[in-house]
Amino acid sequence: MKYIQAEYSGPLNGKVHIPGAKNSSLALLVAASLADDLVTLEGIPRIDDVNIIAGISRDIGMELKQEGGQVVIDPRRIHSAVIDPGKASSYRASYYFAGALLSKFGRVTIGFPGGDDFVSRPIDQHIKVFQALGAQVHIFSDYYVVEAAELKGADIYFDTITSGATINAMLAAVRAKGRTQLFNAAVDPEVVDTAVFLNRLGARIYGAGTDRIRIEGVSYLNGGTHSVIPDRLIAGAFLMAAGINGGQVTVQDVIPEHLGACLAKLEEIGVQVECGESHITAYGTGSLKATRIRTGMYPGFATDLQQPMTALLLQAKGKSIITDRVYPKRFAHVPQLRRLGAEIELRQESAFIRGGMPLQGGWVHASDVRAGTCLLLAGLAAEGRTSITGVEHIERGYEDVIGSFQSIGARITMCEMDAQELPGQIQLKG
Repeated sequence: MKYIQAEYSGPLNGKVHIPGAKNSSLALLVAASLADDLVTLEGIPRIDDVNIIAGISRDIGMELKQEGGQVVIDPRRIHSAVIDPGKASSYRASYYFAGALLSKFGRVTIGFPGGDDFVSRPIDQHIKVFQALGAQVHIFSDYYVVEAAELKGADIYFDTITSGATINAMLAAVRAKGRTQLFNAAVDPEVVDTAVFLNRLGARIYGAGTDRIRIEGVSYLNGGTHSVIPDRLIAGAFLMAAGINGGQVTVQDVIPEHLGACLAKLEEIGVQVECGESHITAYGTGSLKATRIRTGMYPGFATDLQQPMTALLLQAKGKSIITDRVYPKRFAHVPQLRRLGAEIELRQESAFIRGGMPLQGGWVHASDVRAGTCLLLAGLAAEGRTSITGVEHIERGYEDVIGSFQSIGARITMCEMDAQELPGQIQLKG
């Protein structure tokens, strides 16, 4: 079994190339199944979630070939809309197949979404979308079926802002008859990226990036080429790394505007930030201030960044508070940080952090991608060695987590050992 070993590394310095966004890539790869010709996507990261999509694609007849960061997709031979429940449950964005395949096949069978091991993610807004467009949804124990003889445009009002359901609505409405309007839509860069891609293929989507999106249905989509946007969440984590022990880290090939809330908080706590056209440099001053953070949907502070930010705030003297109302249960990293000596108290949807206390290396477990990033950053600040299990979760989001962090001076290595050699509490993932 693999685990990551991290050691105190002192100030981190260097440059990191930021890969294509995971959350955008997962939507784009599935969206390609709507096309009627070859599609080429550039900048797709080589991560485990992409491998799962490749496996599902082969099952339903869609050819998907990845060479480096370029993926060529041939959707013309798709012969099935039955998605294996086991594969669907292994990553969150599997629900996109329901929206993308419904107009072509009229019936999609798919398992419930899985992925991050911190909270089950509801699909009620997705179901609302399908029903509004004229589909019926049948729920079973480990899968659901969406079917419609014909999809017709509709006005859809989301009860809550949701990026996944907004993207799924666009996928389903692109080839529906008539006009669909989405109200209270998510404005995330990944939503915009998906709309831009579909429009390149001949879709007619207007207003992506605002809370009202209009889709005029079309009967045919061409092939085409598109480059995925850079991963703002990975970029944010590396910028935080500069503040862990004081250092200078530059993230390259990014869109600074996508990180506005993150950059504002970094400057607020004492990390200096300098932005260029496609790069950002963070300077750790060695003196951090405690703060309060409330996560929110974009353009607010991303829930995916609250976990690595927790590791950074452990270095800030005083009491910090992180409140996550997007995913209130997203605090599985807190018990793990306590194993390293962190003083954090959980109260409902908030973590109260007493910063400035020394950390000591130990065994910890990553239960999701961002929790893994948090534990890695904490391990670089802790005395001694920190060993992180749950590497499979980290590899869902990082193409080369070891090489990327080593490039800025982090002392981390990938190790392997028999599961029975692990401490008992780690085997239980407690």
